Amino acid sequence: MKKLADLKIIDFHVHIGLKEHWYEWIHAYQKEAHSEYYERYEEMIDPEKFAAHLKSHQIERAVILPEISPITTGVVSNEYVMDFCQSNDIFVPFCTVNPSLVSQPAQEFRKYIKMGAKGIKLYPSYNHFYPNESCLYPLYRMAQEHRLPVLIHTGSSVFKGSKIKYADPIYLDDVASDFPDLLLLMAHSGRGLWYEKAFLLSRLHPNLYLEISGLPPKNLLNYFPDMEKDIDKFVYGSDWPGIKTIYSNIEAIKELPLPEESIRMILYENAAGILGLK
Repeated sequence: MKKLADLKIIDFHVHIGLKEHWYEWIHAYQKEAHSEYYERYEEMIDPEKFAAHLKSHQIERAVILPEISPITTGVVSNEYVMDFCQSNDIFVPFCTVNPSLVSQPAQEFRKYIKMGAKGIKLYPSYNHFYPNESCLYPLYRMAQEHRLPVLIHTGSSVFKGSKIKYADPIYLDDVASDFPDLLLLMAHSGRGLWYEKAFLLSRLHPNLYLEISGLPPKNLLNYFPDMEKDIDKFVYGSDWPGIKTIYSNIEAIKELPLPEESIRMILYENAAGILGLK
């Protein structure tokens, strides 16, 4: 057993929302995962109680994500996330922009930066756009200027209406090249089809990171056999409430056959650098 009693954790991928925000197939998936969201619903939707729950598992910060995907998963608004996060320092509020619904994504992003957004998540396969489309370049430029991280869904999804072709990590080769100081994270690290491609891209681009939410920790070294060579690029995320508990994957990562320092980098240090906490 590794001596990690003093470990601090950053969870870079936490969804919040009320039951009515998501479609039935989302609930079916999360119930199949036996998510504690349903067993402790009133606690999980209360900001103070949820913050206390996170802290009880050594989680120092949690990136809280909205979602505006009316053709796939549902709508958890930016305003809902900002309100949920406002009174707890443990929460790091991100916003989102759906370029299929707004004509000027950068201006929409600017609005939420002013409201306190500390980054943005984009959902290409849920909103049906390619991440290297020209309409998004002003948004990337704004994120780079403000040094705000951009988290982008890559890889597969089980939800109705999603289209995996938009989630190929190769499109981030353009973005990472054209915005070399932009902090970019590949959510799910190319899950399913593109682990090798995502890993190679992270090696080629100093500003491109592998965020590992939605991946079974026990399989990480199968997906990324050379993980240790690129350990400063791996960032932990739970994808809660799509897993049983907020801490189950943390415990599994602690048990990986990696040096203690590598575990610390995955669970805290790399994300802390991205979020400016160091």
